[in-house]
This record gives sequence, C-alpha cells and structure tokens, in this order.
Amino acid sequence: MNSILKKISIVIMTIIMLLPLLAVLPTHADAATTDPTLTKIKKKGTLVIGLSADYAPFEFHATVNGRDQIVGFDVEMAKKIAKDLGVKPVIKEMGFDGLIGALQTGKIDVIISGINATPEREKVVDFSNSYMKPLQTVMVLKKDASKYSGNLNSFSGKKIGVQKQTTQETYAQESMSGSTIVSLQKVPDLVAQLSTGKIAGIVLNEPISKAYTQQNKAFKIIYPKPSSGEGAVSIAMPKNSPVLKAKINKSLGNIIKSGELEAYQKRANKLMFADQSFWAKYGNLFVKGTLLTLALAAVAVVLGIVLGTVFALFKLSPNAILRIIGNIYVEYVRGTPLLVQAFMVFFGTQVIGLNLSAFAAGALAMGLNSAAYVAEIIRSGINSVDFGQTEASRSLGLSKGKTMRYVILPQAVKNILPALGNEFVTIIKEGSVVSVIGVGELMFQTGVVQGASFKPFFPLVIASLIYFVLTFGISRSLGYAEKRMNRSSR
Repeated sequence: MNSILKKISIVIMTIIMLLPLLAVLPTHADAATTDPTLTKIKKKGTLVIGLSADYAPFEFHATVNGRDQIVGFDVEMAKKIAKDLGVKPVIKEMGFDGLIGALQTGKIDVIISGINATPEREKVVDFSNSYMKPLQTVMVLKKDASKYSGNLNSFSGKKIGVQKQTTQETYAQESMSGSTIVSLQKVPDLVAQLSTGKIAGIVLNEPISKAYTQQNKAFKIIYPKPSSGEGAVSIAMPKNSPVLKAKINKSLGNIIKSGELEAYQKRANKLMFADQSFWAKYGNLFVKGTLLTLALAAVAVVLGIVLGTVFALFKLSPNAILRIIGNIYVEYVRGTPLLVQAFMVFFGTQVIGLNLSAFAAGALAMGLNSAAYVAEIIRSGINSVDFGQTEASRSLGLSKGKTMRYVILPQAVKNILPALGNEFVTIIKEGSVVSVIGVGELMFQTGVVQGASFKPFFPLVIASLIYFVLTFGISRSLGYAEKRMNRSSR
C-alpha cells in the first residue's frame, strides 16, 4: 500500500514539475495564428482586392469630389475588412473572367466582386461565409414583357444573355436549355444587345437588374417561378487559408450584424444616381483611357521595332540556328491570338517570380506580338534593296555589319515606312484586347462608363471618335514624313 502511495506521489510531483514547461509550449490554437496567405498580406501591409468595376451597385466608377473612384458596397466592405486585418486596401481592377486566374497566381489576395461560391470554384479557391443571397431575375424590354411569363419555358428558342463565368451563365445553361445562351464579358455589352433587340433578355441577380430598371424605364424585371436564389455571394481567397478565412468571416459577421452592409448599399445607390452631367462624371475616364492607349502603343512600337529588327536579321542570317529561332518565333506569334499572349505574359511572369503590373504586361505582350509582324515588314524591306548596294559597300571596305547598318537599313526604312505606319495604327486599335487583364486603356474605360452610366451605346460613339482622331492624325503625320523622305532622296 505504501509503495502504491509512493508511486502516486511521484507521478503527482512529476506533473507539478512539468506544468511550467507545458504552460510555455505553443498550443495548437496558438500555432494557428496565421497561414501563408495571411503572412504574405501582413508582410506587405496591403490587401490586394481584385474586382470588375462594371457591376453596379456592387462595384462601379463614380466621380467623387472631382476625382474618379471605384465605389460600391463591395468596395466599402473591402476597405473595412482590410482595416480589421490591420493593412491598407489596394483595389486592382480587371475583367471578371480573369479574377480567378489572378487569385491563383498571386496577382491579388482576395476577390470581392459579387462572386458566388460554386462547387467548381470551390475546387480551386476558398470562400468566406455568404454576405448576400439575391434572387435570379431575367431583365427584358418592357414592350416585350407580355410575351414572357415567369415560366422559363416562355424563353424557349430565344437568345438569352449572361456574363461569362458567372453563376448566371451556369443557371441559364441548366434551367434555360431551350434558349440560345449568349455569353459576354461585361454586363453593359449585354445591355446594349438587349436595347437593340439582339437578345430577348439578360439573366442578372436582383440588385443589378433593379439598378438598370430604376435608371432606364425601357427595361422590366421578370422573376422566374419558382423563385431561385443566385447562390452565396462570398469573398474568394487562395486555397489553404484557414486563418485568413476565419478573420474575414469574423469581419463580415460584424459588418452584417451592425447594419453597416445595409448602409453601404444605400450609399452605393445614391452614388449611382448622382445628378451630374455626363462629361463631368466620365470625361476624365475617356482622357485617362486615351493617354494610356497612346502610352501602350508607344511602348509596343518601340519594342516591336527593336525586336522585329533582331528577328528579321535572324531570319536573314546565314547561321541555321538563328534562322530557325527567327522562323519559330515569327510563326508562333503570328499563329496565336494577342488575347492568349496577353494572358500568358500576365500570369506566366507571375509564375516565374516577376510581378508585372497590368500595364507592363500588356505593353510587353503587344510589343512581342508586334515584333513578329515588324520582323516580316523589315525582312521584306531589306530584300527590296538592290543587292548591288551591298556589293558596292563591301567593295569600298565596309564590313557586313556596317553595310547593313549604314547602307541597307536606311534605304529599307524608306521602303517600309507606310507598312510600319499601318502597324502603328493597328497597335493603337489592338490595345483594346489587353483590357481583359485590367489595363485601363480607352476601351476598358469605355466599358467602365457603360456600366456606371447605364448608357450602353453613347460611350461607344465617343470612343469611336477618339480612335478616329488618333489613327487619322497618325496616318496624316506619317504621310507627311514619307513625302519629306521622298524629297530628300531625289
């Protein structure tokens, strides 16, 4: 008995001695105070929020105190979450269909853009708790509303518009199989098609359709029967971010419980219908877009000419390896769309550790694309110079390199100037392609104005006039330069 008591007392004493050590050891809860994504956010001191600002009242552009700003209840909510995390919010705008890819490659930290938690998306990203579950609606022209009932079969055989890679697209494909689904990137483009009768209706969630019908009495909302919820509108974040998710959920809960979300929505609706002239509201967006378009074109032209010259010389080189490299580059780039190249540069550079901005990635993609076409222009220009010029230069003692630099290329440039001018004009117009990665050039800003103003057609007219002025002015300038060069050569 004494021996048993002795053993028990030894065990108790051992536990007492170990208690101080146990107190300082990290528990599981203490260890889980961060995760890789939250650590990165804290280290940067910023929360990079990806969104597509053409989705009023969730997020859209508005002129506030004379300055263009991205506003909406999603934006206010994002700022509050960043504050709760102890970091500064950074808004990064891009096309909706590029947001998931940007999140996966680390371009952004979270998506707060009216995005829904779907089973397919949950395979690649994590989602917060839902902060809204709006109804699905179909927006139609008011004059045609009598043709359709709440039964989705009434749209059978009709064209129905949806935004790409959204829950509405999935809903329409599953519930409106008898309809032809038209998927476009931006809601304003769908509204433009509805306004002109090219499609019969647009599947939108209730806050969006209400915003459009309040602004334009030509539209009417139809609620499908039985009523269908869109799904959980949530915040998306990278996979395996449990601590970040918990903190965001806590912040979201406080925002909803305190009534702040409702207040955010009221302020967003007020900004949507602020009483200002069209140009006072959106003129700075067109100016900004025009300047960025010219900057993109300038960088792309310089890069295209430099690289194009190099690859043209590669193709004309007696070295077989250089010829193969030149031919592969030119054929590959000319055989793939600029849109694909823009995505490859934007996301691919991130994968290899280069965090290029949307502008830098867009300019690089356009320059690399232009180089392939410029290479062929320069190669044809070099071939157009009489071979006797080369023989004469070599007979005078010039090296092959100096002959090309001082004799052949200057003459080739005169021959190819019109073609190079056309390439410059083409680059200006093709700049609209890189808007998908969030470059704020002219067509990107035009889409922003369409979404914020609820006017799908008028902003396009303004954009077309700006493009015409730019391209016509450049064409005339190049024509003048060509005449001067022709006079000097006589």
